[in-house]
Amino acid sequence: MTSRITQAQPPLEFIDPDFSPLVLRLGRSLLPFWLRRRKSVVRIDVTQAEKLIDLFHQFQAGNIRLLLAFRHPTTIDPLCMGQMVWNILPAIARRQGRPFRTQPHIQFIYDRGIPLWAGAAVGWLISKLGGTPIRRGSLDTAGLRSIRNLFVDGDFPIAAAPEGGTNGHNEIVSPIEPGIAQFGFWCAEDLEKAGRDEEVLIVPIGIQYRFVSAPWKTLEELLSQLEAESGIVNNSETLQTLATLENGKPPSLDQEKLLYQRLIGLGEHLLSQMETFYRKYYGQAIETYKPSEQSDPSRDAAATPELGMRLHALLDRAIAVAEQSLGIKPKGELSDRCRRIEQSAWDRIYRDDLKSAESLSPLERGLADLVAEEANLRLWHMRLVETFVSVTGKYVAEHPTVDRFADTTLLIWKMLRQIRRHSASQPPDLGDRYAEITIADPISISQQLPDYRHQRRRAIAQVTQELQAALEAAITS
Repeated sequence: MTSRITQAQPPLEFIDPDFSPLVLRLGRSLLPFWLRRRKSVVRIDVTQAEKLIDLFHQFQAGNIRLLLAFRHPTTIDPLCMGQMVWNILPAIARRQGRPFRTQPHIQFIYDRGIPLWAGAAVGWLISKLGGTPIRRGSLDTAGLRSIRNLFVDGDFPIAAAPEGGTNGHNEIVSPIEPGIAQFGFWCAEDLEKAGRDEEVLIVPIGIQYRFVSAPWKTLEELLSQLEAESGIVNNSETLQTLATLENGKPPSLDQEKLLYQRLIGLGEHLLSQMETFYRKYYGQAIETYKPSEQSDPSRDAAATPELGMRLHALLDRAIAVAEQSLGIKPKGELSDRCRRIEQSAWDRIYRDDLKSAESLSPLERGLADLVAEEANLRLWHMRLVETFVSVTGKYVAEHPTVDRFADTTLLIWKMLRQIRRHSASQPPDLGDRYAEITIADPISISQQLPDYRHQRRRAIAQVTQELQAALEAAITS
């Protein structure tokens, strides 16, 4: 989430990976308790763990180079990946009589912006665990060089989220970015040039979260809070019908219908408010919405097609506000436009001409601060779009489970926090969860290297499509 920046900053320096075995040992010991106490993840179930165990054995024997490409629905996914690699896989391998030669570990590729909103301590910790940063949306030569070196010569496999960022959906995979496939082909080329015969593999890994006890009552309370913040008042009959909701107990058909109506009603209300906001204060041409019979939230889910279309139109206009201010021409999908906006704003905030305090006169410094503050404000619009870029408008209706209801309610919570500028807010704890991690079959990049030499773009697109399909198959609804 965007922090409040009022002054221009020195340029963002590359954070070198600085792996510390001591930090790894401490992290390995503390992580299970942190996940249970602070993140309410009480266990992690790994399906097809044997595949990954075998791949780690091959890596440690020097036979393969390995990249773990994991789904990224939430910010705790890397923690669950760490718990799986540090503690779960070694335990399973020992039970099978196949202990690892050395402690398994992975070095994460992470967004350079994470230390900006999560804090310098988080940046230090990731660095000490061997993580390497990348600046999305720009030609980050230092970041790309580090990734390339680690993939070819690193002591551990590397891991990355090919969706690029969290999407808040347990059961939707965002479009995969082509960078993962490119990393694989670079590694295969570099190995071939060095006369090495290791095979380059990318392993798709699905991650989902389930509630130990369905938190229907807790979700209704959160929904009531969000409605109150949005100025919505429910009638007494609705509240009375939902008063008997209990955590761990399925709602009745009437209660489920009312919950869905309220969720859709809240979404409609927020859409109307934001449409008016961008139309009135930013001069964005957004068609005025007129409720129709098809949009009645009491009807079947498929009868509300306008919601997704309205949301997409709103996001298009919201991101246009930032683009117009920063002088960027719209190009590509919403996620691509978000990356370009982020990089353009960072260029205005983190200035190469501010490497020393005396580099600018007081006048120049004042103007630089003004530019930085305005650029940071434009990032607010981009972050809003980024939050909802994967929302379809019918996610809950297609399969009204407590998990999907929670996903959508938490996205609305996040939106309201952004609007109210509560940058430090932590998501509400809805109850204990367990993670389901599924290991898919690895994709061999080495076998597709001849295709890459012949037609690079097509080969990268082919691997990206394979990875997309594998990640979608690795999650269940």
